[in-house]
Amino acid sequence: MNPLHWPVRMHIASVGVSKFCFLFSLAFCGLLLLLIPAFQPPTRQVDLPQPRPQVRSASSGPSHHARVPAASVHAGETDSATWRNRSSAGQGGSIENEVVRTDNHNPKRGTDSKRGALPGGQGGGRSGSKSRDLLELRDIFIAVKTTRKYHKSRLELLIKTWISQAKEQTYIFTDGEDKELRMRTGANIINTNCSAAHTRQALCCKMSVEYDKFIESQKKWFCHVDDDNYVILPSLLQLLSSYHHSQDVYLGRPSLDHPIEAAERVKSDGSVSVKFWFATGGAGFCISRGLALKMSPWASLGNFISTAEKIRLPDDCTIGYIIEALLEVTLTHTHLFHSHLENLQKLPTDTVLEQVTLSYGGFENRRNVVSIVGGFSLAEDPTRFKTVHCLLYADTDWCPKLKPHHKN
Repeated sequence: MNPLHWPVRMHIASVGVSKFCFLFSLAFCGLLLLLIPAFQPPTRQVDLPQPRPQVRSASSGPSHHARVPAASVHAGETDSATWRNRSSAGQGGSIENEVVRTDNHNPKRGTDSKRGALPGGQGGGRSGSKSRDLLELRDIFIAVKTTRKYHKSRLELLIKTWISQAKEQTYIFTDGEDKELRMRTGANIINTNCSAAHTRQALCCKMSVEYDKFIESQKKWFCHVDDDNYVILPSLLQLLSSYHHSQDVYLGRPSLDHPIEAAERVKSDGSVSVKFWFATGGAGFCISRGLALKMSPWASLGNFISTAEKIRLPDDCTIGYIIEALLEVTLTHTHLFHSHLENLQKLPTDTVLEQVTLSYGGFENRRNVVSIVGGFSLAEDPTRFKTVHCLLYADTDWCPKLKPHHKN
């Protein structure tokens, strides 16, 4: 072969090798791209957020409630963040691990229990996945309003009965220091330093402290009762579990059969009036955390007292004014709360233990108590609170023990 042809052939051969390497590289890269997904970990399925249920506002009674309730706090908001945003514009055992809604306290409009219809057909329950809480006793802040002179005659009875089952969740708001009672009972007694007089200013002073302490507690529900109320804790849990604490919920019983009317001095100069319902503090009432946070411009850090002074109404009326007149959230009327202002003897005996709060008559009507039979006579238990307690908690050490029945 002619040596002059060698460079040409070598050049052709090198070109062939280069083309082969190029094609091989392309094939290898293609194969690698196909194999990459096989080495990746399986993709975790992400739960897409479900659409929020449509919330229908409670329809109003004939005399009022033609307003649309304010929007509920979004369930995803944290309490602390919500509190910061709006302010700028205990642990313990539980009766039940989880309480879910039952038919006894159906929140649908028009019914409140199997035996009690709501006045005017008013309810306030809301449908959807956020309409109930898996609630424990430690989620509830129970405020008891009292005064120093009733520590022995009223308060000790409550501490001996229902408060003994919810010591760490119950906060007693009074107007005088009582170290002896605090040490002897272990109760959460808060001296508000308010006046001991039964005046509008003194009552609103205590309610203001109650509200602020609840906000600090981070609990889901705020329930206020007086020192002549017995709280049936299982019924309270069952009722509140019918709602969700992030919703706008105001539960209670009016003492009047019509809304109250007052001069509007917060949003106007008082030349116009406003009508609203309020739940009487004498029977007790409950407010969800979501709604309580919305009250902060008119209730927090002493603002409650100034709001009450503007409308010149007592503490429970001021609560109703803020919620119904200012926030446009309707009161959910319930027959499960009871004060001494009603005829308690008319309450059917077989429904007594299904109620949420009970009361008893004062000096003017000592016989106004629930009709219930138990291990104590009326003379031994004039309020009937001991009898109710022993029917609920029969293993209490001071409760009469039932004698065994012997067959002949």
